[in-house]
Amino acid sequence: MLNIENLNVHYGVIHALKDVKIEVKEGQIVSLIGSNGAGKTTLLKTISGLLKSTSGSIVYLDKDILSVSAQLLPTMGLVQVPEGRRIFSGLTVYENLLMGAYLRKDKEGIKEDLDKIYKRFEILYNRRNQDAATLSGGEQQMLAISRALMARPKLLLLDEPSMGLAPLLVREIFNIIKEINATGTTILLVEQNAMQALKIADQAYVLETGTIVLGGTGAELLSSPEVQKVYLGG
Repeated sequence: MLNIENLNVHYGVIHALKDVKIEVKEGQIVSLIGSNGAGKTTLLKTISGLLKSTSGSIVYLDKDILSVSAQLLPTMGLVQVPEGRRIFSGLTVYENLLMGAYLRKDKEGIKEDLDKIYKRFEILYNRRNQDAATLSGGEQQMLAISRALMARPKLLLLDEPSMGLAPLLVREIFNIIKEINATGTTILLVEQNAMQALKIADQAYVLETGTIVLGGTGAELLSSPEVQKVYLGG
């Protein structure tokens, strides 16, 4: 579904991504782990068209999308949930959800998807008329993911969905990710919680200072002595 080959990205003289190569197959959860500053968010932003690459290719559904504008990618089913949730304060929960469907014209389909969201996340239904800024951190993350689902993604990019959440909510967010994947949505997950990210991953990669240094199944990376030492506390 997604093939990235020899991707290079620069911030001025800083070489942020160096010949990155990853593959995401349809139906998979692929996790990308790494420390702060490794380039994980840079990679997602480049896939989403928010940053321009220096060289390399990003092929999504057999089309090189490096020349496709960021505004058009959601119409192709490629949708990102950004780091920090980025919900729209001043808009209600309901209005935030509608923003996810902004490019859609199928009113009946939008209504159906809203109903599905409200059934899955009862708290969003109960607070649908509240300013989204009044939600807790965990509720805002549910809203951010739900807003992305309103675009009917084929490939969902998740950037640090568990950041800043209490452990109980972290488990809930990872359960939600597995549920979304089970309904047929492919997921590329960037996450600092390496243990949880690798547990749910079909495939996984380790990114260090802009370079992919390890790749394999989630189970293989969980059992890797190097990954255990650096990312799993032992």
